[in-house]
Amino acid sequence: MIRRAGPRRVAEAVAVLLVTLTGCVTSVSPSPAPLATLVPIPASPSPTGATPTLAPAYPRNPTPIVEGAAYEPSIDPADFVATVDNPFFPLTPGTRFTFGGDEDNKVTVLAETKLILGVTTTVVHDQVYVDGALEEDTLDYYAQDRDGNVWYFGEKTAELKGGKVTSTAGSWEGGVRDGQPGIVMLAVPRVGDSYRQEFLKGEAEDLAQVTAVTGSITVPAGTWSGADVLVTEEWTPLEPDVREQKTYARGMGIVETRVLKGGHEVITLDKVEHGVTAMSSAGHALVELPAPQPGDLRHQPVLEPTRRLS
Repeated sequence: MIRRAGPRRVAEAVAVLLVTLTGCVTSVSPSPAPLATLVPIPASPSPTGATPTLAPAYPRNPTPIVEGAAYEPSIDPADFVATVDNPFFPLTPGTRFTFGGDEDNKVTVLAETKLILGVTTTVVHDQVYVDGALEEDTLDYYAQDRDGNVWYFGEKTAELKGGKVTSTAGSWEGGVRDGQPGIVMLAVPRVGDSYRQEFLKGEAEDLAQVTAVTGSITVPAGTWSGADVLVTEEWTPLEPDVREQKTYARGMGIVETRVLKGGHEVITLDKVEHGVTAMSSAGHALVELPAPQPGDLRHQPVLEPTRRLS
């Protein structure tokens, strides 16, 4: 989910999102916040005869980084819900985020889903333009568990030049060639939390850490402060000389991506549109991933064509 300037994205993440700095001063002032600002209020005891509250499906941090340990999270479709409404990573179909700055980026939440590992995921279309020409075209797949964690189940990404696909490197899908889903946003993030966002050895190994649960930021799309701001850093062992900072705003999602190491690019959220009707992945430039070979899967995913939400 780490993006690069130019033909590679500098940020991903369906999904998701980055923008113009012209005439705008952006500042992030992280400082520790009381954890209570992010901890849900305990539910009142259920009356006699009422349905008991379900126990958490996962630990608070479902995908911690444990060096040297095998990574294979347990995925039970029954633990997932239909809507991605985490306050720091909401995905409402028909929403389009436009980013600018050192990269022009359009991210659209489609009214389509895709079944991966038996989980119905939300499809997000991410397009990167350079000088008006489409240079990266990606479909990202996200789903939220009933605890509120947002998982990343895969991506189909294509780099283009002159309208033709030149590379699909970085594409992966949960269950295919041992690809494993990860977390893009915790339900209850705390400073110091570190987690895997994805895993396909040698292709997709992005990691993240929460660095602040409060702060302030202004971008063309708005201003947020206090506990409405969350800051993370992302990196991958595949590109050890690159490190990014992402700032999220409550009710919006990603509002800024800033390269801390390996460059100086800054991308900020310019505007948000709702009710976008042109929501289809049909024009996606990417060819299909190779069909898995016998013995190639650690899991046997349930796969079906992309379909529209009812």
